[in-house]
Amino acid sequence: MSATIKDVANECGLSVATVSRVLNNSANVSEDSARRVNEAIEKLGYSPNFLGRNLRKRETNVILVIMPTSEHSFYMKIVAGIQAYAQPRGYDIICASSNSTSEIEVRQMNMLFNRTVDGVILLGTSYDAETLNRLSKTYDIALCCEGVDGAELLTVVVDDEQAAYDAVRELIRLGHRRIGFLGANDRAVSSNFRRKGYIRALKESGIEVRNDLIYKGNFEYEHGALGFDKLMSAAEPPTAIFCVSDLLAIAAIHRAVDRGLRVGDDISIMGFDNITMCEMMLPTVSTVEQPCSKLGEMVVRKLMSNIGLPAASKDNGFYTVPHRVIIRESVKPYKNRT
Repeated sequence: MSATIKDVANECGLSVATVSRVLNNSANVSEDSARRVNEAIEKLGYSPNFLGRNLRKRETNVILVIMPTSEHSFYMKIVAGIQAYAQPRGYDIICASSNSTSEIEVRQMNMLFNRTVDGVILLGTSYDAETLNRLSKTYDIALCCEGVDGAELLTVVVDDEQAAYDAVRELIRLGHRRIGFLGANDRAVSSNFRRKGYIRALKESGIEVRNDLIYKGNFEYEHGALGFDKLMSAAEPPTAIFCVSDLLAIAAIHRAVDRGLRVGDDISIMGFDNITMCEMMLPTVSTVEQPCSKLGEMVVRKLMSNIGLPAASKDNGFYTVPHRVIIRESVKPYKNRT
């Protein structure tokens, strides 16, 4: 049978409480006691039951990150930022993909409900605000990169409306007046705010907001092509298109090329996120950069500070990190060819 903590205590001639303090790296242990305990552990081949110990302490030093998909480099960059901050501070990170399916997300959240992890960071969620607000009173939960309307819990994002406004203003500065919007449906909070920024930029420049130049599908790749075809079928098609994600922008670029258009010359296309693929494409993709490492670092730093605090003392703030508009080959000044 495996050695127990009592066996270790008997072997080194110390109490179980002293052995436990050594295992927990307590400062209230003499060097001699620590040495005797470690020698006994090595002799008996004792392996502490950390899971059981952590469940008793109600701490695991593990944080779960749930993302809609693991195939998107944008999410993986955020995870890298989370890990870079958390791991040196004694926290491990578990990643899971919900495949944008509520049933899978609920099943993964059971790791939080049964205290297998100390907290959860959601990079997009199917939970509504009422449910999140109720859960956050008992559990440590944070939202990152995708907020939820009405959610009163720790949230870290870019200022989606301002970022879209800045991107569209840049297109206007380059001479474009017919600017299309290629976005997701109304359930996507970030897309809604980016549409608001798009509309604000047009209105402030005295440009008509045209419904035939606004497409709302979803974040899936195929909607980049579907949206592009819809926008280009307008009586007066756009000379530039602002997309709410790089994946949609890349799909739109591929569709433009299929239709014999020169991206940048015949049609300018702007994305959002600055995923790795943007610099690998031909042409390279203009975009709005979300600082993934900063997003990850800030959300996990604040979540770690919340862990163990009573609900009334938790930081449930809404935080934004800086964005940056990057112009590459897919966007060029408008040239009137009429």
